[in-house]
Amino acid sequence: MLLGCIADDFTGASDLANMLSKNGMTTAQFSGVPTSGVPACDAGAVALKTRSIPAGEAVEEAIKALDWLIAQGCEQFFFKYCSTFDSTEAGNIGPVAEALLDRLGEDQAIVCPAFPETGRTLYQGHLFVNGTPLHESGMENHPLNPMTDANIVRWLGKQARSEIGLVAHETVRRGPRAIAEALREFRVQRVRLVVVDALADEDLARIGEAVADRRLVTGGSGVALGLPANFRRAGKLGAPAATPPGVRGPAVVLSGSCSRMSQRQLEAFLRDHPGLALEAGDLMAGTMTPEKALAFALEHDGETVAIHSSADADTVSAAQAEFGRERVASAIEGFFASLAVLLAGAGFTRFVVGGGETSGAVAKALGIDQFLLGPEISPGVPALFGEAEGRPIGLALKSGNFGSADFYDRAAAALSMDCPVNRGAPVDRETSSDADPKASAILATRTL
Repeated sequence: MLLGCIADDFTGASDLANMLSKNGMTTAQFSGVPTSGVPACDAGAVALKTRSIPAGEAVEEAIKALDWLIAQGCEQFFFKYCSTFDSTEAGNIGPVAEALLDRLGEDQAIVCPAFPETGRTLYQGHLFVNGTPLHESGMENHPLNPMTDANIVRWLGKQARSEIGLVAHETVRRGPRAIAEALREFRVQRVRLVVVDALADEDLARIGEAVADRRLVTGGSGVALGLPANFRRAGKLGAPAATPPGVRGPAVVLSGSCSRMSQRQLEAFLRDHPGLALEAGDLMAGTMTPEKALAFALEHDGETVAIHSSADADTVSAAQAEFGRERVASAIEGFFASLAVLLAGAGFTRFVVGGGETSGAVAKALGIDQFLLGPEISPGVPALFGEAEGRPIGLALKSGNFGSADFYDRAAAALSMDCPVNRGAPVDRETSSDADPKASAILATRTL
């Protein structure tokens, strides 16, 4: 294993694995730190569930993953967080990054959440979503990690022990040498975390080359675009493996995301499909149970249904005020985890899941330890295939803001064995409504 990756949630891990895979690295994704045999691969992505937990706990989990990846012989390590930098002022991105540096005996790492293909750009240290400052993009209403400042340098400075540096776009566009020199200057000043601007994929490639000799890189999956080329230039990458086939069986959509895009996607999906809305009050009172939701899905035999807790910001805020933020979040995650197990037991094999926390709950509940990567459904979202109790399962784990309006239909189809991609035929993938218009056909993924 050449590149060892630590992701702070499940959608982030699949997003990162997809980026590495389509840029030439045979990649495996793991649910937590593996306890059994690991297949040979160029890159391994360990999916944790640490995005919204206290910093001390997140550090402990990340160090466990790092130690395991070190034992696999990795030459470089990547700490992956969301391209919208989801964390509060007391959040754990800064503390985890510093702890990883300490464990590796390194003195500096870059910070780059940019992912231009999905509309996330970084300029003068400020993060934008489709040209809108982060704190005006809807992320200010995030139920767990509201982002109220687009200035990543300032936000990170509230989390980390050390001063934060910035390599501005004027330097980035001058190329890898200019970036590396700027990082060296900050190293002399003992600045450990350096935010690096990026407006386009070309910038990510430049950044990747500039950090070829760094043991630790941190960022969104976008910055990983430039890392495989370093190993390729060194002649360390092997041949690609075959794309896994899809699975047979019914599909279900489970959405726990309350992002604006998730609400649009549900609205589009529910025009043609049945849906069951979960109210926080019913979950807290126990009047809505996983068994009732399963019965709803089974009543619509042959149809793909959506079971969702997605709601607008006002509804979410009201529920949190009445029951408490943590209690509501725990109830929703626990509900979807229990429901996923019931659905799998009833024969459902394709799960399309919206929201990072919900995706983590579902994946862990199904007990899938390792995933194979299939075709890219949408920028940042690959089809994933694994086994639960010996049965093949297909999953699409989507961050709340990712994908176009018709994502749920497309994802359910992409997980099927009848999908043209899974039969080896080329098809066009979607261009995300969040993405650059240059996004084109599905790239052949390299998988285990």
